[in-house]
Amino acid sequence: MIFETHQPAAPFDSLIESIFYYRDFQPDHSIERVVPTGHTFVIFELDGIERNTFEKKTLKPNAGFRNAWVSGVHRNYLSISAHRNSEMFVIQFKPYGAYPFLHLSMQHLADRVVPCNEFPNAGLLEFREELAQAETPITKFAVADAWMTSHYQEALTAPKSIVDIVELLQAQPASKLKEVIDHYEGSQKHLISQFKKFVGITPKQYQRILRFNDVFVQIQAEQPLNWSDIAHRCGYSDQSHFIREFRNFSGFNPESYRRQEFDEDASNFFPLDRDTKETQ
Repeated sequence: MIFETHQPAAPFDSLIESIFYYRDFQPDHSIERVVPTGHTFVIFELDGIERNTFEKKTLKPNAGFRNAWVSGVHRNYLSISAHRNSEMFVIQFKPYGAYPFLHLSMQHLADRVVPCNEFPNAGLLEFREELAQAETPITKFAVADAWMTSHYQEALTAPKSIVDIVELLQAQPASKLKEVIDHYEGSQKHLISQFKKFVGITPKQYQRILRFNDVFVQIQAEQPLNWSDIAHRCGYSDQSHFIREFRNFSGFNPESYRRQEFDEDASNFFPLDRDTKETQ
């Protein structure tokens, strides 16, 4: 498998979390569950394979995507397809970084996976065609740099006050949510409105995502697992609160998660059908 990453230059480095490209991915499963991270992604398939999202309970396909699409910030888990011989190119934006390139308020993308034709001014289909023609990872990243330069609108960047709140939420424990919100000079109503515009969700919802991702940091660091200790360190009020949030964000309760040995895998992606062999 080929896996390459790229860090763009300023000013785009302040808006982009990661750009990565991979080829010849060979998963041992065909459906995986994705835990939200608080980011928006632009995703390109370069292999001609349709990707699907799935109903949460039945795991029946509910939508198909080709060429390019945008996955907005999600407030709970998403089930997606995984394919052998995959070739993908992905831009992961910082929580407030996508608006200047997509030219659409992020609240319209929350909890959605949206095909590229809903972004007529972003040139995503043309971007995908140029990526497909570029022969090496380096030239593909150069295509991405050119797209960012041509579609970036500085006037749509998040104000420093919103960037500051995002960074404070990332740095402070969940118990400090009120203090972080009080740091904002405007009204709470205005903060929520601005946060939805540039991030897609409210500060409280974003903080819940951050806290749950901290659970996976604790899981990777602690063996054997002690759920009570993890819940306490991550700021959950009690065990029932922790279990409820765990199920909401992952679709599992903590014990079923442990029985399936997901703690041995990379966090945020859980294979749901490892015994099923992907044939594509």
